[in-house]
Amino acid sequence: MIEVNIDGASAGNPGPSGAGIFIKENGKITTFSLPLGTMDNHSAEFTACLKALQYCTGEKPDIVWLRSDSQAVIHAIEKRFVRHSEYKPILAAILEEIDKLDLFFCKWIPSKENKAADELARKAIHLN
Repeated sequence: MIEVNIDGASAGNPGPSGAGIFIKENGKITTFSLPLGTMDNHSAEFTACLKALQYCTGEKPDIVWLRSDSQAVIHAIEKRFVRHSEYKPILAAILEEIDKLDLFFCKWIPSKENKAADELARKAIHLN
């Protein structure tokens, strides 16, 4: 099983953005701070999710458990729908990655439980 915490951050809305990905697999920790260029906060959150899932599908795990403090991302995944057209292509890409997995679970968590991913995302902003 791969446990994944993700977060996206923007300095401005839109502004320089970053993705933070914190992965735990069999006791091994892998982290990513990915600069994303200029985008809004929701785009950064969705992009963090996509990048994390692309990594996970490459690892071919049995189970992926994704956690995020973004209600927009978690609700979009659960409903397989997003209202705003600008996020539809990235949600489609996310769902395509999820469909490659045997088992996938996602859960919304409060920000205080997502500090590691948040720090990675904020660090990535400064790498732009």
